[in-house]
Amino acid sequence: MEVSEKLVLMEAKFFRFLKIVGVGFKARAESEGRLLYLKLGYSHEVELTVPPAVRVFCFKNNVVCCTGIEKQRVHQFAAAVRSCKPPEVYKGKGIMYSDEVIKKKIGKKSK
Repeated sequence: MEVSEKLVLMEAKFFRFLKIVGVGFKARAESEGRLLYLKLGYSHEVELTVPPAVRVFCFKNNVVCCTGIEKQRVHQFAAAVRSCKPPEVYKGKGIMYSDEVIKKKIGKKSK
């Protein structure tokens, strides 16, 4: 983490961590946290522009941190990111909040 990223994290009051689960699913932030690119198994990369009151950082390839001063905007953007690929109940793949627990369903049972 760079010095400027540490300063932004210290002044930002609200955080929302998103966990990306799935083979080949990745995220990367560019242009100082203003653009977020997501590889989610679609034929194209999903590109999201971050609102002005929110900053985005990617720790590793599968952890995204949304930070900001306003709680509502941070949580709303995190929800928009999550809606790109909500967690699936059978395999557990998708984008979920770090503190979210997905209760998995059992699939079909063969005789």
